[in-house]
Amino acid sequence: MLLRESQLERLDGGVFDVFVIGGGVNGAVASAALASSGVRVAMVDRGDFAGFTSSASSNLVWGGFKYLENYEFGLVRDLSVARNRMMKAYPANVEPIGFLAALGNTSPFPPKLAALGTVAYWAIGSFATRRPELLSPEEIKEREPRVDVSDVSGGVRYDDAYLRENDARFVFNFVRLALDYGAIASNYVSVDNVERVARRWHIDLSDSVTGATYHAEADVIINAAGPFVDGLNDDLGFATKHKIAYSKGIHLVVPQIVSPDRVLAFFDDTERLFYVIPMDHRSVIGTTDTRVDEAFTEVTDEDRLFVLEQINARLDLETPLTLDDIISERCGVRPLVVETDFGDTDGIDWTSLSRKHEIEVDDDLGVISVFGGKLTDCLNVGEEITEMVRDLGIEVTEAKEDWFGEPSEQRRNDFLERAADLGLNKPGQLTGDETIAERLWRRYGNRSHEVISAIARDPSLVEPVLECSDHLRAELELIRETEMVVSLDDFLRRRSKVAMLNRAGDVRVDPGLAALADGLFGGDGAARVAEYLAAGDASAVD
Repeated sequence: MLLRESQLERLDGGVFDVFVIGGGVNGAVASAALASSGVRVAMVDRGDFAGFTSSASSNLVWGGFKYLENYEFGLVRDLSVARNRMMKAYPANVEPIGFLAALGNTSPFPPKLAALGTVAYWAIGSFATRRPELLSPEEIKEREPRVDVSDVSGGVRYDDAYLRENDARFVFNFVRLALDYGAIASNYVSVDNVERVARRWHIDLSDSVTGATYHAEADVIINAAGPFVDGLNDDLGFATKHKIAYSKGIHLVVPQIVSPDRVLAFFDDTERLFYVIPMDHRSVIGTTDTRVDEAFTEVTDEDRLFVLEQINARLDLETPLTLDDIISERCGVRPLVVETDFGDTDGIDWTSLSRKHEIEVDDDLGVISVFGGKLTDCLNVGEEITEMVRDLGIEVTEAKEDWFGEPSEQRRNDFLERAADLGLNKPGQLTGDETIAERLWRRYGNRSHEVISAIARDPSLVEPVLECSDHLRAELELIRETEMVVSLDDFLRRRSKVAMLNRAGDVRVDPGLAALADGLFGGDGAARVAEYLAAGDASAVD
């Protein structure tokens, strides 16, 4: 029986301590934290895990340098500590990276003031990164020749961190961790009705894949619905002090235009920071900040032209970027936390709202709601929710020391040594300097042993399954058995970066697409390919 089917079988009729609604970063981390503390947990998402906001980030794990501008020192401290913790716990995934910021006439402050800010940021972050630097225009040009310094008065270099793998993959690893600790979780399951009866929640569910219906009960519901948290609170009868406001952000993925060793930062014409961020052999440019009234958004021609205009004005490229250079797009809403009586937003400086999180609890209803948040402080969210669940009377044991983080360095070294015996200590397709073994470890941790065991049995499985990707044929069985992939898009967009690193048309005609589908879905592979070709990929560009 496939993993998802077994999870749904266990879900139906189950009685749980906690039922988590939403499989983005907040729901995934909460499930892992609670399950590791002995709590009976179930978690569902009406789409794929990390299928909404949590798969549309900048992939940055940072302390919120820009929040210093609004004197949010406490928030910056909290985020910086969280960033340091993430770098230590996930050394293969959360990597330090330098930010090179070029400041010109659109910058709200001069280079020397920015340099003071970077020193304060460095200190607030417990000096965990390299010492920042004040740079002249000439020094900026020397370090990154493609920066146009004609309007630049100076700049700064400071450090933060970013995700080497994509955000959705990182979030899914928390789902996988929750499963390992005994939680029940499934994607593509909708909550159709909730009712509080004798201090217990009765929850009616349906499988959007098969149409099957299920029923579960729980003492506590955690509303981790991200941008949809307000609507679910209404259904639960929870009158909260906070609500969510939406800001749309987009990123464009283009051919690699600058060094992949750093992030370039600029201020756009609206005095908002935007970046050039490395993503394997591509560059990601963005983001925008547009006030919207709905969670469902899309990239518009205006968005594309704005981002291209901003980057072309600040880089000295041989040929300016055009719409034809866009390989794929990322679009999502930031769920910004505001007071319920926030009122009219017309006069609000939208860019000044931070990505802090708030968590509210109703003891009588047995509901915990999570507002906002981001990848950087996700561990804090998990631990805060665990304490709130304890306060609601649920038995919570001492959390296991390794409830988060990668396996130990010794385990990593043991794996790399075993992989080297199979010739996997060499760069793979599209991986740059990273070896095949290092990449497998980053993606799967201890589960990587299953991949190389398959290669040991059949050396041909070391071949990439797609010409446009570095995923090996040996990975497919592990993904099929342990990652609940329902559609090709789940793999191409969220368990991997294939749909972001390649044009949709190139993926559709890749000679390995049928083999990929067969590896993930067995005899149902041809039907999944047909579905994918018919639907297309809204995130990618032909």
